[in-house]
Amino acid sequence: MLHHKTNAQAEIFGSMPDGATVYSYELSNQNGMKLKVITYGATITSLKIQLENGHFIDVVLGFDTLNDYIKSFELKSPPYFGATIGRFAGRIKNSTFSLNQKAICLNKNNNNHSLHGGNKGFSQKLWNIESINDDMNSSITLTYASPDGEENYPGNLLVSVTYSLSNQNELIIKYKAVSTADTIVNLTHHSYFNLDGHQSNLSEQELFVNSNLLLETDSEYIPSGNYINLDNHAFDFRETKKCPSKIDNTFVVKNQNTIAASLFSKNNNLKMTVETNQPGVHIYVGGNCFNLLKGKGSTDYDAVSGICFETQNFPDAPNHSNFPSSILKKGECYQHKTIYKFRIL
Repeated sequence: MLHHKTNAQAEIFGSMPDGATVYSYELSNQNGMKLKVITYGATITSLKIQLENGHFIDVVLGFDTLNDYIKSFELKSPPYFGATIGRFAGRIKNSTFSLNQKAICLNKNNNNHSLHGGNKGFSQKLWNIESINDDMNSSITLTYASPDGEENYPGNLLVSVTYSLSNQNELIIKYKAVSTADTIVNLTHHSYFNLDGHQSNLSEQELFVNSNLLLETDSEYIPSGNYINLDNHAFDFRETKKCPSKIDNTFVVKNQNTIAASLFSKNNNLKMTVETNQPGVHIYVGGNCFNLLKGKGSTDYDAVSGICFETQNFPDAPNHSNFPSSILKKGECYQHKTIYKFRIL
């Protein structure tokens, strides 16, 4: 049942190839922070922050049209701009895992592996609006019912994602999921952030990651099951340093619900912190559209246009007994919370 208690208005964002309408909703807080979400992929298309000088900047990458979001999944490396990722974020080796002594073979969409839920994950689905309200925090809840066998995952899975804007300039994302059968679940958010605005590059922004361990991976970014100690490592970001031009790695989050990572722009005196109850944060720098699609405002996004903080369980977790379990038992509730907080320093 759709519950409205808000002044947020639905706007038509476009139509799917089958004619279904995709809507866009805008939330705001008392400080003028504005968030736009579309029902395609439960995707964040815009996040605007007011700077000290009164100007607003849009700190996430995206497209101006639904057609470009749809077409982006045909790129050789789809960017998943702002999308909700599921059923399983990250890669699953050889697209197979074992559950209850039964081998499950998923669809392959990344070499021999399954990435971000397969050929048509949650990021390409049409979500329903469950509720919109302005009680304490302006929020919107979207739901998707993933049928048993979709992308070969077991169980009917009912998923919800709630986006909230607090008056402390926090973007709070909460996920819930319940399945009719034992399954695996690993959801995440895939915005590419840029604190100088989505038309800039990241080269001067500073990264902090509160982690001393990295997952060891092979050349196809598949975890070995081992951890790399970050002492004297190039990816030790416990002391703030410039964003790397290339990174696609999962950091182990030791202390959940403290700051897991942060990004800082000296240019705008703007800082974003990331908190999560998840065991990992996968950090990825990218956004390249290979000059085939234009970003918002006809921007050409390249390999250093944005940075993702994908808070999640570990990639390939179902195939490693020493990783946190990604199994969701029948009838139990998966819950995940991540906060992106913005402050002018």
